[in-house]
Amino acid sequence: MAGHSHSANIAVRKGKQDAQRAKLFSKLSRYIIIAARAGGGDPDTNLKLRYAIDKARSVSMPRDNIERAIKRGTGEAGSDIMEELNYEGYGPGGVAIFCDILTDNRNRSSGEVRKIFEKGGGNMGAPGCVGYLFERKGIFVVDGRTIDEDGLMSLILDAGADDLTRLGDTFEITCDVTIFMAVSAALAKANLTPISADVAMLPKTQVEVDLETGKKLVKLLDALDDHEDVQNVYSNAKLTAEMSE
Repeated sequence: MAGHSHSANIAVRKGKQDAQRAKLFSKLSRYIIIAARAGGGDPDTNLKLRYAIDKARSVSMPRDNIERAIKRGTGEAGSDIMEELNYEGYGPGGVAIFCDILTDNRNRSSGEVRKIFEKGGGNMGAPGCVGYLFERKGIFVVDGRTIDEDGLMSLILDAGADDLTRLGDTFEITCDVTIFMAVSAALAKANLTPISADVAMLPKTQVEVDLETGKKLVKLLDALDDHEDVQNVYSNAKLTAEMSE
């Protein structure tokens, strides 16, 4: 016997889950703080803050945490000096990687993220080295059972969206970030509540990678995403479920 009880294993798993949850809440708090600092504490007039709050609510972040972060951002509860940065680089197979960063110490973040790149078989590059391969877009995911494709296409094109794609039982809507709220309002007017609504960096084209390269890349992306200062991480690789196992 290895000496591991069932209850001990449950405690270990719960400890890991709690740690991951705390790390996620920390990232989202930073996102809210910097959004509130940039555009004020009212989500009705601060689009970026609304994105941040919606993200926090989608993972059941406590209301007190959200309000505290807003107050920290507006200076009502102390101030945090944070910078919003982008780190770019290459992963296994030369795949492009783009990271959104929020940090209170760019030198620390740069050094730590660079090490993650190198340990994962990649390297961090100069600003702009891969950014041109991506474009920032608004993305909505809508339950395909709530509206037919033609009706949704007409609705979102009238609002100015770029495209609509069917993915299994859902529809994915993409739009320019400047009309994110217009698309959101059009969906709300039609009584459609998106499964998710976010802004992300989408690759202009995706590159194929073999299974081994894909597995290494997924490990690197997970390691980057696990870093406290990395808010989002994107790649232009076409990854499969098998690579993520």
